[in-house]
Amino acid sequence: MFGFIKKSLARTAEAIRTVAPKRKISFTRDELEDILLEADIEYDLAETMLTEMDTNKITRSILRSKLLFALDKTSYEEPKFTKPFVELIVGVNGAGKTTTISKLASRYKNEGKRVILGAGDTFRAAAIEQLTQWSKKLDIPIVSSKQGHDSSAVAFDTIDSAKSKDFDNVIIDTAGRLHTQTNLSNELKKISRICDKAHPGSPHRTVLIIDGTQGNSAIAQAKAFNEMIGIDGIIITKLDGTAKGGSIFSIADALKLPILYVGTGEQPENLTPFDKYEFVDGLLDIIFEEEK
Repeated sequence: MFGFIKKSLARTAEAIRTVAPKRKISFTRDELEDILLEADIEYDLAETMLTEMDTNKITRSILRSKLLFALDKTSYEEPKFTKPFVELIVGVNGAGKTTTISKLASRYKNEGKRVILGAGDTFRAAAIEQLTQWSKKLDIPIVSSKQGHDSSAVAFDTIDSAKSKDFDNVIIDTAGRLHTQTNLSNELKKISRICDKAHPGSPHRTVLIIDGTQGNSAIAQAKAFNEMIGIDGIIITKLDGTAKGGSIFSIADALKLPILYVGTGEQPENLTPFDKYEFVDGLLDIIFEEEK
């Protein structure tokens, strides 16, 4: 786990070093403000943290409590459900939806669960093809149709197949064209209704995929999707390729949604459950020198 943290925060560490070349036991407010902003923690959140500190000699333990509080809503409890467990995966094109679906599917399969995929992004032929390739590579069945077909029909057929063949998990991809928000909103709502029709109570979890390289700009996207369909949890991708690791705090604080996993690479195993304590301590290790 700590190897993952070191990898995911490597670029963030480089950014922090530009304003804080050396680790220290404590920092002044001004010094720490530069550090937090360089890590891409949103300005208002950074200012709130600093204002609440009643000393100008800020130590690791003081900052740790503030960072953990910002992640207070990131824990997740799985809802009660009747098998199969149905997940709807949403997010803008390019955020890493298809790759993340393959990682989730691989993870479930390694846990001994039977998984089926639904290629519900019928807007892009490339999305159908990419998910089909992953299904073959992972030896996991998939339900798909041609580009332009009804995505909700794909969702229904996937769930129906899962129920008839006693699958444990259903993962359904969706389109992510935010530039036509009204159409996308209507489509996502329809898919959600059809899921419930196919299997009452589903989708049991609607997961938003956020591109970690976008930092705080991803918050607006997340709010848009949350307003459209309601999000149950977040997966942050590409964290190993960004200096904006601190944006996790801003995203969590703004959205008050669980962070389920963090992606740090292209391979199926590069998906790690998010642990706020280990993530915070990993960031603090970059900033502070160990007290002797």
